[in-house]
Amino acid sequence: MGVQAGAERDNVSLIPGEAIDALRGSVVGEVLVAADPGYDNARAVWNAMIDRYPAVIVRCRGTADVISAVALARDHGLPVSVRGGGHNVAGHAVADGGVMVDLSLMQGVRVDPDLRRAWVEGGATWGEVDRETQVFGLATPGGLISETGVGGLTLNGGIGWLRSRYGLSIDNLVAADVVTADGRMVHASADENPDLLWALQGGGGNFGVVTGFEFALHPVGPTVMFCAPIYPVEAGPGPIRAWRDFLADKHDRVASIIEFSTVPPTTDYPEAAWGRRVYTVAAVYAGDADEGAALLQPLRELGEPVADFSGQMEYREVQQLFDTVIPFGRHRCYWKSRYLSGLGDDVIDLILEGNRQPPSPSTLSSIWNFGGATAAVPADATAFGDRSMPWMVSFDSIWDTADEDAANIGWTRDFWQRLQPHSHHDRIYLNFPGLGEDGEDLTRRSFGANYDKLATIKKRYDPANMFRFNQNIPPAP
Repeated sequence: MGVQAGAERDNVSLIPGEAIDALRGSVVGEVLVAADPGYDNARAVWNAMIDRYPAVIVRCRGTADVISAVALARDHGLPVSVRGGGHNVAGHAVADGGVMVDLSLMQGVRVDPDLRRAWVEGGATWGEVDRETQVFGLATPGGLISETGVGGLTLNGGIGWLRSRYGLSIDNLVAADVVTADGRMVHASADENPDLLWALQGGGGNFGVVTGFEFALHPVGPTVMFCAPIYPVEAGPGPIRAWRDFLADKHDRVASIIEFSTVPPTTDYPEAAWGRRVYTVAAVYAGDADEGAALLQPLRELGEPVADFSGQMEYREVQQLFDTVIPFGRHRCYWKSRYLSGLGDDVIDLILEGNRQPPSPSTLSSIWNFGGATAAVPADATAFGDRSMPWMVSFDSIWDTADEDAANIGWTRDFWQRLQPHSHHDRIYLNFPGLGEDGEDLTRRSFGANYDKLATIKKRYDPANMFRFNQNIPPAP
């Protein structure tokens, strides 16, 4: 990321030099301002579209550093953004003119296999969690990319391969340590500050800096069955309809997606398939691998596949399969999502037709199933809200250069709007919010009946809305 002059650079000089010097003297980690050599690297995140200039970046080594960073922001009336893995597509980790609290040096994970608990620092990635938990044959629901930060994914819900059997990440969040806007370290659990724990279970980064998570663990792996036949789009809607019907009585056992993509020119695929538009019928059975292989076999027989990457493999390997699809900081990205009220033939036809030829061959789009353990949680049990949506569609536009921005963002938004009539209460998954430009109305609809309670909790823990660089919930008046 290159150095940028002008107004963007000017807004980083919002804190007196003596305050920066005092901060450097009080923290163990790094304190970076625009003049420092490491500043540009530190403000870079996974989405190459994000080019923002914090007033200061504090690369924290522990909770004391976080408290000092929040105190600096409070003293100077600045917003705080929080960086964990830096994978949020809207770039919420980086606030122009704000204090960027970078937790990426706080990556510790501790596991108690007898209690089936994991304690995870706020900057850890899911790959680091899986590495520690799988030693004991345990896991907690994460995402689909191991390089994703635990914090960002969890606080907005956390949808991954274990959702059918063990729910979302938030359904396994037992407790958390949070630095609030007044500089306190608060423990949130069922016994202490339960309102804050409830808000963290889907309410995003609105309530403070989460420096530690405690997760419940479950027996998973180390070997699971992963199903991944790849069919050409010319196969039409038949395999997708068969997949939908196959899952009708299996949502409690099988987590699955249909993912549209373009075959890359690699030796993993036959050369005749390079550049073709395809869809993968991907599924994970989190129980016995042999049982899963037999159960998922029909998904591998829905037509003539371009390739088939199905097989029994280590759970950690499954978690890393998508890591190379979107390398850190190399592509421009705009992602939207929509929960669907159903997946009728007309909806499948619309999704299939829209994915035949996106502006960029790198673009992905997926249909996700729900139900099972995810749907079993009442709407008011977590901030996440209503779980009755049976499906979700995500639009993951990925391209290379700024002159392609308009075409790719326009395609995504048009596709998203065309599916609005099939939306489940006009709600979205807040980890796929575009660039957050749809504002408070969409956020309010996504939380539904839980929104007002969240605003009240926000008022208690962040009355000045210091933590507003997110899918923001303003404090209740």
